[in-house]
Amino acid sequence: MRELVVLGTASQVPTRQRNHNGYVLRWDGEGILFDPGEGSQRQMLHAGVAAHDLTRICVTHFHGDHSLGLAGVIQRINLDRVPHPVTAHYPASGRHFFARLRYATAYRETADLREEPVAADGVLAVTPAFTLSAARLSHPVESYGYRLAEPDGRRMLPDRLAAHGITGPAIGRLQREGALGGVTLDEVSEHRPGQKAAFIMDTRLCDAVPELAADCDLLVIESTFLDEDAGLAAEYGHLTAGQAGAVARDAGVRHLVLTHFSQRYGDPAAFADRARAAGFAGELTVAADLVRVPVPRRR
Repeated sequence: MRELVVLGTASQVPTRQRNHNGYVLRWDGEGILFDPGEGSQRQMLHAGVAAHDLTRICVTHFHGDHSLGLAGVIQRINLDRVPHPVTAHYPASGRHFFARLRYATAYRETADLREEPVAADGVLAVTPAFTLSAARLSHPVESYGYRLAEPDGRRMLPDRLAAHGITGPAIGRLQREGALGGVTLDEVSEHRPGQKAAFIMDTRLCDAVPELAADCDLLVIESTFLDEDAGLAAEYGHLTAGQAGAVARDAGVRHLVLTHFSQRYGDPAAFADRARAAGFAGELTVAADLVRVPVPRRR
């Protein structure tokens, strides 16, 4: 299963319809929680996401709407005695904020929560399923975007396998060894690009934004303001819906998810209009609390 579960879509101030930020990316056996804002523990309950589902927590920066839910989520991980390690990534400059939230109140620690602060651009983790990396964004406080990239692989072609009489266990042997009986792997398979996803929150336009978004199957990106408020966006370190759409257009994104909406806007449909006006023609979701967005099928 590969899907995005949206817990909340509000920016600084929640509304009656929008909880503070919170997003869970389910990626095969991993569950990565991004930016748990206030109320994330309850939103997880509504969304059917258990503490046991979480394997990583990625915080972009330490503004309250992106991190105040950490205290409850961390305590829930311990209360439920999650048996596997949970790794937390966050800007290293906010280590003291993370410590305050982690130990906001008394509780019994039973889980293995491992802190791996982000101090610079680069790779954070390499697993068999993906490589997780981070890049510094442009915001009044230190902020990082995250990118997940699956390794490229090979797609076996049944008609070519059949033409060479390769069946059953012999297929696995060919995949492992690269050649079998004079037949090479390249002759019976084709390149399969790995899937990619990126998570870009509070930032102005900067070099890291298109780098993170490049060739993504799924891009989750803030669009705090509409285009007519571009001045406010630049002043406070945010993107407009049109800017997000243009980034996705130029980066070749397949499915764009707009989120992190200012409380000044009631109807989020206008965000889709601005992204389309910027030339983005792929799949587009204006995020709403508790929706689920599947990662697009492989190219």
